[in-house]
Amino acid sequence: MSSLSASVQRFATPTWVSDSRVLRTEVLAGLVVALALIPEAISFSILAGVDPRVGLFASFTMAVTIAFTGGRPAMISAATGAIALVVAPLAKQYGLGYLVAAVLLGGLMQIVLALVGVAKLMRFLPRSVMVGFVNALAILIFTAQLPHLTGVTWTVYPLVALGLAIIYGLPRLTTAVPSPLIAIVVLTALTVTAAIAVPTVGDEGELPDSLPLFGLPDVPVSLETLRIIAPYALALALVGLIESLMTAKLVDDITDTHSDKTRESWGQGVANVVTGCFGGMGGCAMIGQTMINVKQSGARTRLSTFLAGVFLLLLVVVLGDVVALIPMAALVAVMVLVSVSTFDWHSIAPATLKRMPKSETSVMVVTVAVVVATHNLAYGVGAGVLTAMVLFARRVAHLVEVTRVPSPDGTQVVYTVDGQVFFASSNDLVYQFDYASDPETVVIDMSQAHIWDASSVAALEAIETKYSRRGKTVRIVGLNEHSEHLHGRLAGQLGSH
Repeated sequence: MSSLSASVQRFATPTWVSDSRVLRTEVLAGLVVALALIPEAISFSILAGVDPRVGLFASFTMAVTIAFTGGRPAMISAATGAIALVVAPLAKQYGLGYLVAAVLLGGLMQIVLALVGVAKLMRFLPRSVMVGFVNALAILIFTAQLPHLTGVTWTVYPLVALGLAIIYGLPRLTTAVPSPLIAIVVLTALTVTAAIAVPTVGDEGELPDSLPLFGLPDVPVSLETLRIIAPYALALALVGLIESLMTAKLVDDITDTHSDKTRESWGQGVANVVTGCFGGMGGCAMIGQTMINVKQSGARTRLSTFLAGVFLLLLVVVLGDVVALIPMAALVAVMVLVSVSTFDWHSIAPATLKRMPKSETSVMVVTVAVVVATHNLAYGVGAGVLTAMVLFARRVAHLVEVTRVPSPDGTQVVYTVDGQVFFASSNDLVYQFDYASDPETVVIDMSQAHIWDASSVAALEAIETKYSRRGKTVRIVGLNEHSEHLHGRLAGQLGSH
């Protein structure tokens, strides 16, 4: 019955079909996201060293495909800066054909990684890494707007200020229409009617005037081609999954709902395969556009994601001349709002920093610093997780206590080990015993301890060896089932160094 009800729920009628308010929210959210995607996709294409059409078509196919295959409703996937950074060297050295081949292979790798359960690794991401990830994204989103605010005419600044005023002020009057959309419309109308000369979307690059065509990359099918594209494909797969799964978790927290991370993983792979078949540069989840969709516009369903892709294609192909008139100042104002609302200001409040353990703060700072320095979210998350592991191991290593209790007649001594014994704590364990002064019988009570690895077994063997050299007998007692199994399997098999 439970599986039947789950199936019924999965194929239930979407809320936007029966609720006009939800439909309006989803449609307008998709339109706002599409408008914000255009300059981003063009910029990422330039960053990757390819024609703007490649990024725009990738954003269309990623968004439309993930709307059906993804595991996190309302999350936006498109061409991203992180993917652009990964494939840029390949495009520069070998050309677009090899880039597209790498996207196809990367998508297939993501599908394989999803099937082997890579999404389950999300449980090992500490909260401090997640906070650092969010804060770093906010900083990157903000700094990405700076080029549009430097070396420009002075009229750009009052336009940005007006856009921010509309975005922040309009929700106090009405929430019927997303304030970012109103800001874009008002600023475009103002600059066109008043003939204000400011940078526009059209200045960012040429917009396509035709639909994307299906086709496979024109590259030799050989081991040499595989050797060239495989490293880039693997990097694309890993970076894309990390960004997408982290973004999905963030949306889960914002919406208080759970998403299917495994489905999202293979969905990203399918989306990249489809994108490669249409000559796109690949992509993954986009935190900025997702925040516009979920947080600013209030979207909650797959419809907004699907419409973001459809509107993007319609805007650049059918209404390209109109879209080209949108001032960049309007989109900068939208992205500044996204940056400010994305940043976790509570995490840097003095009261929070005072209460938070220094190790947690250190992990957050490392994550932010690496992401901002490299503009690669995968590097930052990796550095944050590694830092968290080292600090955790260091902290736990000092939690093992050894208590020495001699017998009344002095013929025996009992050492009670309390704590988790693993590679970090086992090194100190060896030095907690008085090998020279202890009597001939030594009992090591492990009933309050747990052995986790070969290093722990080797440490106990080293203790036994030191006593045996002095003609003393050691008995290890109190091992729990797991520890006894590990000790019995490895004792005497590790050798001595």
